[in-house]
Amino acid sequence: AKMTAVPFEPETKISFVGDVLKRLRATLAGTDATVLGFVGLPFTLGTYLIEGATGTKTGFAAMRQLRESDPQLVADMLKLLGDRIAQYAIYQIDSGAQVVQVFDSWAGHLTPDEFDEWAAPFQRQVVGAIKAARPDTPVIIYMAPDTHSKEGALITKLAASGANVVSVDHTLPISAARELLDEAGYESVGLQGNLDPAILAEGSEEEIVAAAQDILKKMAGRPHIMNLGHGIEPTTPEPSANLFVKTVQEWRN
Repeated sequence: AKMTAVPFEPETKISFVGDVLKRLRATLAGTDATVLGFVGLPFTLGTYLIEGATGTKTGFAAMRQLRESDPQLVADMLKLLGDRIAQYAIYQIDSGAQVVQVFDSWAGHLTPDEFDEWAAPFQRQVVGAIKAARPDTPVIIYMAPDTHSKEGALITKLAASGANVVSVDHTLPISAARELLDEAGYESVGLQGNLDPAILAEGSEEEIVAAAQDILKKMAGRPHIMNLGHGIEPTTPEPSANLFVKTVQEWRN
């Protein structure tokens, strides 16, 4: 099967995104808050296109089936997605995003060999295109903990994407993530994370502060963005989230 691509013009098709980013930058002028852009990466977006959903319930069966029956079509689709995603990220930067975070949320269900074929090349494509066009804009990469990515199993492959920062999930200590990257020659790559969202949702004030400070201590001397190791739980009490932010701000100051 062959694909026919149509031109993508974010300035006209999704101009509301640019408008929001411009308003955010104007509103936050004079503060130390940073405006982040956000894009999915080709493999993860490709699973949504093929599965019509997250694919987690079936183990991404439809994606796997198409990779086996028509690998060239899947490769062409992922390459086109990479072109469009990079274009979208650059549009966000030009509209006011100061950092871009790229997500390959579902790539962790791939084995290491599958990851090298179906995720890594397209991660490098997107990050490389962003860097070529806007070299001064930092890029953060994140992958959710999944069958083959838990406990940092694929973290060095994420660093190989060329991103400035690797976002670490909560299934391994951030000190272990730091060691893995250092041993692989990625000492200059920053780290983001990695408080367990369950601690923020269910922990006492003392537990939240202690866990946050432990991560901050372990990241001393390394470029580090404090964050959770996964998305915030909907049941998280607002005061707990506020405490987390204040703890980090007080540590920094």
